[in-house]
Amino acid sequence: MSKAASARGGSQLPVSAVRASAYRIPSDAPESDGTFEWNATTLVVVEVDAGGQTGIGYTYSDSSIVALIANTLSPCVTGEDVADIRAHWNRMQRQVRNLGRAGLAATAISAIDCALWDAKAKLLGVPLVQLLGAARESVPLYGSGGFTTYNDRQLRDQLAGWVERDGCRWVKMKIGSQPHKDQARVKAAREAIGDAGLFVDANGAFSPREALYHARQFEAQQVAWFEEPVSSDDAAGLRFVREHAPSGMDIAAGEYAYTSDDFRTLLAEGSVDVLQADVSRCGGITGFLQAAALCDAFHMPLSAHCAPALHLHVACAVPRLRHQEWFHDHVRIEAMLFDGAPRAHDGVITPDLSRPGCGLAFKHKDAAQYFVA
Repeated sequence: MSKAASARGGSQLPVSAVRASAYRIPSDAPESDGTFEWNATTLVVVEVDAGGQTGIGYTYSDSSIVALIANTLSPCVTGEDVADIRAHWNRMQRQVRNLGRAGLAATAISAIDCALWDAKAKLLGVPLVQLLGAARESVPLYGSGGFTTYNDRQLRDQLAGWVERDGCRWVKMKIGSQPHKDQARVKAAREAIGDAGLFVDANGAFSPREALYHARQFEAQQVAWFEEPVSSDDAAGLRFVREHAPSGMDIAAGEYAYTSDDFRTLLAEGSVDVLQADVSRCGGITGFLQAAALCDAFHMPLSAHCAPALHLHVACAVPRLRHQEWFHDHVRIEAMLFDGAPRAHDGVITPDLSRPGCGLAFKHKDAAQYFVA
């Protein structure tokens, strides 16, 4: 028990256990974007026990963080009052100071933080969105996939399906691995989706001038969003593209922001028209709320990146949210392995207010075949 807990007479609802496990789930086809190729996704699930309840959090990361969670981060929360989430978050941030707060450490902290929020809401018997304070009833979606490994038929079928079946107002496709093919692919996408909003994502594949060239080419297909035209580490390059891109095209980045300082840099440098934040990377619910507060201060819209089931409740609670990414891989994994995963309807997802916490239950038996750590 900590000195602080001892001074106030002990923790009322101490965290009694923290467990982490990793699962590697193969993709349903080979996938690639502008700078990376993959055929599987690793899901790391964290469970926190307190007061007879178990909170669930998770991240999409690497199995190596299981040891980091067990050996380095769990002592920061075990034995402490589960309700004191900001105190836990601060301790975990200090604990990884010499390791670096970004990257793997940030994803590990994110999963624990989400599990703590889920546990707290369950102990109070309320959905997480009610604990956070709702700003909206549902979250608008944009369908996301369109990998560069797809042929034109696969691309058209997937993008059109999100519009016609799920009611998505916008869809996003990957570009950049074969730039000479991108104009034709973007044209094929526009033909498939009609008047729906079309987004492209280069995952940092281009230099600023290359990105600007492509942005001007895409204007003919009314591309409304150009994500990571250059590396998100290049705040000045993003700003250059933003300042010179067609007026109807938003420049977006932020999925690789791990701390509030990363978000502040993108906003203060004028690098984006829309800031993205990922609850599974940026420090969990606590970190996402910080990103949302910065967006509010800078009068900037916010978009939630990937992991839709994990974002749902906090996305309903923050100001200035524009939409949530309905990412093919994560939608598939969450539907397979989590009871209570949201389903798209009329282009939105909506929390189930009959379920406490984040509304999810992990399907351990179904996930066992993918267990790696």
